[in-house]
Amino acid sequence: MYTAIKGIYENGVLTFLEPVPNLEKSEVLVMFLNEEKPTKTKKRIPGSLKRLGELQGKRYSIPDDFNEPLDDLKEYM
Repeated sequence: MYTAIKGIYENGVLTFLEPVPNLEKSEVLVMFLNEEKPTKTKKRIPGSLKRLGELQGKRYSIPDDFNEPLDDLKEYM
């Protein structure tokens, strides 16, 4: 069984932030998590994403039978 315990390593000393299970002897695996600075997000290019409702009244329309079952799938229904 694996148990993960959070801790801080500083100046050669490991300090656990949670209680350690009461074991006489156990193998351990120590992973050092490097804190990385968040990467910059890409700037949004105007016109690259249509807002909801922008297409209303344009040439685009939804057919009346949009929610009807497809002929190809009738045998499964």
